[in-house]
Order: sequence, then structure tokens, then C-alpha cells
Amino acid sequence: MSVTPNALPRPEGELEALRAVWRQPPGWRAVSEVNNGLVGPLFVATALLFFLLAGLLGLVIRAQLAFPGLQIVDAATYNQVFTMHGTVMMFLFAVPAVEAVAVALLPAMLGARELPFPRLGAFSFLIYLVGGLIFYAGIFFGIAPDGGWFMYPPLTGKAYSPGINTDMYLLGIGFIEISAIAGAIELIVGVLRCRAPGMTLGRMPIYGWAILVFGTMVIFAFPAVIVASTLLELERAFDWPFFLPERGGDPLLWQHLFWFFGHPEVYVIFLPAAGMVSMIVPTMARAKLVGHALVVVALVGTGFLSFGLWVHHMYTTGIPPLSLSFFAAAGFAVSIPSGLQVFAWIATFASAPGRIRFHTPALFVLGFLFIFTMGGLTGVMVSVTPFDWQAHDTYFVVAHLHYVLIGGMVFPLFAALYYWAPTVGTALSERLGRTAFWLLFLGTNLTFFPMHISGFLGMPRRIYTYPTGFGLELWNLLSSLGAAMFAAGAAVLLFDVAKNFRMGNQEDPQPNPWDAGTLEWVKGPAYGLRSIPLVSDRYPLWSNPALKREIEAGAHFLPFAATGRREALVTSTAEATPLYIAYVSGPGWWHVLAAVGTAFFFLSLVAPLPIPAVLFGLLALVGFIGWLWTGSDHGPVGPERVDIGGGIVLPTHATGPVTTSWWAMVCLMLVSGTAYACLLGSYLFLWLVNGDGMWPPPGQCVPVAGWGLGALVLYGAAALAMTCVGRWLGDGSGRAHRLALLAAMALLVAGLAADGWALWQGPVRPTLHAYGASAWAIFAWQGFHGAVALLMGGYTLARSLTGRLGGQRRLTLDNTRLFWLYTTGQGSLGLLLLHGFPRLLG
Repeated sequence: MSVTPNALPRPEGELEALRAVWRQPPGWRAVSEVNNGLVGPLFVATALLFFLLAGLLGLVIRAQLAFPGLQIVDAATYNQVFTMHGTVMMFLFAVPAVEAVAVALLPAMLGARELPFPRLGAFSFLIYLVGGLIFYAGIFFGIAPDGGWFMYPPLTGKAYSPGINTDMYLLGIGFIEISAIAGAIELIVGVLRCRAPGMTLGRMPIYGWAILVFGTMVIFAFPAVIVASTLLELERAFDWPFFLPERGGDPLLWQHLFWFFGHPEVYVIFLPAAGMVSMIVPTMARAKLVGHALVVVALVGTGFLSFGLWVHHMYTTGIPPLSLSFFAAAGFAVSIPSGLQVFAWIATFASAPGRIRFHTPALFVLGFLFIFTMGGLTGVMVSVTPFDWQAHDTYFVVAHLHYVLIGGMVFPLFAALYYWAPTVGTALSERLGRTAFWLLFLGTNLTFFPMHISGFLGMPRRIYTYPTGFGLELWNLLSSLGAAMFAAGAAVLLFDVAKNFRMGNQEDPQPNPWDAGTLEWVKGPAYGLRSIPLVSDRYPLWSNPALKREIEAGAHFLPFAATGRREALVTSTAEATPLYIAYVSGPGWWHVLAAVGTAFFFLSLVAPLPIPAVLFGLLALVGFIGWLWTGSDHGPVGPERVDIGGGIVLPTHATGPVTTSWWAMVCLMLVSGTAYACLLGSYLFLWLVNGDGMWPPPGQCVPVAGWGLGALVLYGAAALAMTCVGRWLGDGSGRAHRLALLAAMALLVAGLAADGWALWQGPVRPTLHAYGASAWAIFAWQGFHGAVALLMGGYTLARSLTGRLGGQRRLTLDNTRLFWLYTTGQGSLGLLLLHGFPRLLG
């Protein structure tokens, strides 16, 4: 695709119309804004707030352990403090922080005005903000989680943790994971479908690749912890024994599910940070990244290999030697792509044509390289099974964990703050930045390097005090002094942000103080790019020094509000060829209601307050329906086709696999499918643990085959009926497609009823044994999806009856049909498992 920029002056009122469309609501109504230019920086600020709050808890830990025998807090409070420190750092800071930076930077970096689902991004931020603050406040009322951020059963079961502390974790983390998954879906679709024309996958910035791998890992890793939390909450609330060995459960099931999420999560937060480094290093060296293609391969390879590492945390649980060998090999293998990236950064610095600019971002990058490499070396050590047997659950592992997380994520994040601050607002202080760096760098090493030694001396993790005479006094004192130094560095950095940073709402284009080569440095006011450029290089501002002026002058694609609404240019996945103009949501209140309802629904369940939980659940449902009803697919508005410049005329609506909503639904089904696979895997794991003779146990039976076969037939008929809905809608037969939709809904209801009746008539009871609990959990998951599918069916019918659904504008039906087919397929797979295992093997 070759397009010559339009050098002619733009029409007089064009820019003002564009500003009007993207103008932010004034005053308190800014809460309803969804633009990434506002949501992204607020997201980052909230993540930094939780970093501060978690750091304060870390200081309490180090003050307690500075000397033997100190009891600044008692043992029970200490358990809450260290649990909240880890939980807040991992769930409320690390993942949200890298996601927040992506929301703030990615649209402009990809040459887009906005991500495809701005309300989804704003919803993700709001439930994170509201739910996270209330979750953290639990520590002031003595109801914060106290079982460690990993929450191992059976100590977190009802018998040993009768209060609501554990429920606060299980239900509180649930909506935080919803936030992460919602944000990941938006980012994945944005990277794949909203790049500037000509920005092929090969020309996409490394940070875009890092976020694509990050989002993919989130949708495959995070469902495991949601399933684990759900199963433990079912055990605590309803006595379904998933983790109780005396009734067929197994505590190791929790560890398998949790660490299938927990170890990839390390790379979930490292890879976006590595992407930031891969953007900063070339700018500071004024040289293109060496080995760009190999770095992309390394990102993908690291993401893939990280899913083979979860048993690293289970070496001492009695895993068979052959399995240990496999996971140890995976631990060694993952160091190869990580090392490749490190060498690429070093080579880029070495290839600098002139003097490297050691500004504050470069200092934090160099600190990252040193600290993360140290953490990587100790990571290889704990991958060696005999060594891990000695170091497991000692402070050596605490040291390794913090070297990896602080070096691999915190230092790149701070480098990003100083590097990209000018493109979203005002620049930070170089003097304060250097002071903060040295305090943080020295504080990190002084805090955590002595922990290697105290770990070798046998100091166990998670103790609230220790006696004298074991040689631990000096090393703990040094660690506590280092923590104070690190806190001083963090205070300087946060003071710098508070004193010098102001969000950029001026109309003048943002400066490019580093002379960087990528498109985020062209970002201007609320509408982002004045025009969307044709990209022909990985560093377009370096290859065409005049490009920034051309974009700001409106000389490229879509320099106006073509439809009179906020809009995005949707391009093809691989080649970034323009396909259509998509409406994107503007300010509104529906997503705010959905976020508030969702957060307080989960928190009401913790109390437990069932009536408020129902009311907040209904509020969330109303918010979601209103959000969708007023979305982009609400009937013909504006022109059917528009000229975006360069002689390219595009439609303003589309249907089927070309649309962003279709891709989002596929991502959602991958999330749900991964969770369902974890449920089925839990069933099979417990079957293997119990053995054939006890699965099902005496007194329980497999579901009734006749009813199960009937449910299978009904699920298939419901899928066929929904397929007919799509075909008859395309033929223009209004009454036929509505009747087919009603038939599909009736068949699905009948299928769900037959599915559940087969279990009940077995009889299969969930409280007697893990077999019954697992079978009913699989059905409950199917029932939840069936209820959602029925809601979507009713919503689709309402759209049809009100004239908002037709042969050309049918996004609602496309998405409903996708989810419907998934739900019926999922139910069929569950029936085959429950009826086939162990019956067919017997």
C-alpha cells in the first residue's frame, strides 16, 4: 500500500470538530470518561498508590525482624501483614501496573487514536480502584487475609481458618482477576486490529509484541487461580470437599492450580517490563534494537516455556523423579530466551554511534540488568532439585523472588515513568530521579542480598520473630537498614511525581525530548494523533524526520471525525491493511454502574451479606445491559462509507470475524475454556489420587446415562437452532429467526435441566465426597454459562424486536452465537467426561 501524504491545508473547522468529539467532560463528570489519555495515567497512579501501601507493610515486616525477639505486632497481625504485603504487591501492583502503562501508551505507539473497547478499559480500572481500596482496608479491621499470598489448604480451610479473612482473599481476588482479564482482552484486540496502516507485525514496536504475549498469558494463566479460589470458597461455604483428604480431596490440587497461575505470573509482569526496556535502550543508544526478530522470538518463547515451570514450587511435595527432571529442564530452558534479550540490549548499547545518554531512564535500565541477572542466576540454582530441597522455604527463596520481581519489573517501570512522562504530561526531575535511583539500587541490594546468607543459615520464611544464637542477627539488621534505604528512594520518586508531573491536557503537541523514533511521541491532546500515518519502518520518526509535522498537520489518514463520533481505524491482523471504521464509546455512566455493582457484589459475599450481594449483582447486570445497549452496534448512525484519505473509502460497520468484537469474544471463550479445562483437570487429578475403586466412592454413582444422553441431544439441538437464527436473519425473515432464537433458548433450558437431573438421580451428592463435589462443580460452571447464554439470547431478541438487529448490522447476534456454540460444546464435553469416566474404563 502506497499513499502520498496530503500536503494541502485542512478545512477550517475540521480540527475543532475533532476536538469537540474527543472533549473530556468537565468537573466531576470526568468520572464518566473512558479515553485512554485519562484512564491510563489514573491507572498508573493507582498502581503506584498500592506499591506505596504494600511497601509500608514491608517496612513493618523488616522492623519486626531487625532484632531477635521484637514484637512490634503480634503473630496474628504479622500473618495479616505479610499476607497483604505479598498479595497487594502481586495482585494490586505488579500486574495492574504493567497493564496500566499499556493502556496509557499503546494506542499512540500503534498509531491509533484509541483502543477498541475504551469502556472495558475504564471498567477494568474502576473495579480495580474501588475493590482494591476496600480489600486493603480490611487490614485495619482485622479481617485481612492471613494465610500467605498463596493460601495453601488445609490451613485455609474452614476448620483452621473459621473467620472471613480467607474469604476476603478468595472473593476479593476474584474481581481483581476479572479486572486483569478484561484489560488483557482489550490490549490483545488493540494490538492485533488497531495498528496504523502499514504497521505489519514485523514493523510493530517490541513493546506491542510484549503486550500481545502478556495478554495471551493472562487469558491462559489467570483462570487457574479463579478456579482454585472458587473451589476453596465452595469448600468453605458449602462443605464441598475438594481439598480434604478424608473425603477424597487433596491439598496438592490447590498447589497445582495456584502455581499454574503463579509461576507464569512472574513472566506476565516481566515481559511487558522487558518490552519497555527494548523501547528505552535504542533511544538512549540512538541505535535500532539489535536482533529485533530474535527478541520477538524470545518474548514468545519465554511466554510458552513459563507454563512448564509451576512445579518449581512443589519440589518438596513428593513429585515423582521423572516429573522433577522435566520441570528442572524447563527451568534451565527458560533462561535461554531471557538471556537472549539481555545480550540484545547490551549489543544495542555497544552499537551506539555516539555517546550513550545516561539519563535517569538509562540508569534504571542498567540497574534492572544487574539486579534481574542476579535473580536469574539464583533462579537457575533453585531449578536444581537437590539444591531446592535444601533452600526451599528459607530466606534464600525470598531473596531470589525479590531480586527477580524488583529487578525484572519495578526498575523497568520506574525507567518507563521517567522516559514516557513527557508524552502523557510533564517531565520529571533529572536530579531527583538520579537520587531516587541510587537509593533504590543500593537499598535493593542491601535488603535482599543478605537474605541469601540468612537463608543458607536456615532462617525459614514467614516467621514473625526469631531467637538469638543462630548467626542471623547481622544479616537481618542489614536487610532492615536496606529496606529503610529503599523506602527513602521510593519516597523521593513519589515526591518527584507529586511535585513535577501534571497530566498533559494542553492543545499543543507533546515534546520529544529523547528524540525517540516511535509514534507515541507524536501524541497530542485528547484525540491522540491528529491523523493516522502510513508506517513503513520500525522507527518511523527516525526514517522520516518530517513525519511528526505531517501527522500534526493532518496530512495522513482520518484527520477528521468522519462519522461525527469517536472512531477507530480497524486494520487486518498481519499486514495492517485498512478494513473499516469502528465506532468507539465515549463518556457514559453504564460502565461505572457495572464496575461499582461488580466490586460490591463480591465484597458483599465476603461479609456475608446475601441481600446486598443480590442487589449489587442486579446493579452490575443493569450496568452491563445499558453499556451494551448504548454501544457501537445500535443501528445506522452517520454515513455508511467514508473517505479516510489517500483515495481509500471504508465502511463504517462490519460483521463476522473481521470485527473487533468477534475477536474479543474469541478471547473471552479462551478464558472460559481454560477455566473449564482446569475444572476437568481437577476432576481427573482427584480421580487418579483416589483410584478407580473410590471414584465414585461407595454410596455415590455415576450420573444416570439416559438423562445424560438426553442432555447431550438437547445441547446439540440448541446449537443447531442458534445456527438457523443466523442463517434466517441473513435471509431477511424476521419472524423465522426470532422463533428459532426462542427455540434455541428453550432447548438450552431443557438441556441444562436434563444435565442436572442426571446428577441428582445418580444419586451424586456434593458434600459426601470429592467425586460429587467435582461433578457438581462442573455442572455449576455449565449452569452459569447457560444462564449467561440465555441472557444474551434474550438481549438479542430485544435488539431484534426494536429494529436494532439486521442482516448487515448483526454484531449482537454474531457474539451471541459464538458464545452459544461454546456453551453447548462445553456442556457436551462435560457430559462425556462425567458419564465416560470411569464407566467406560470399567
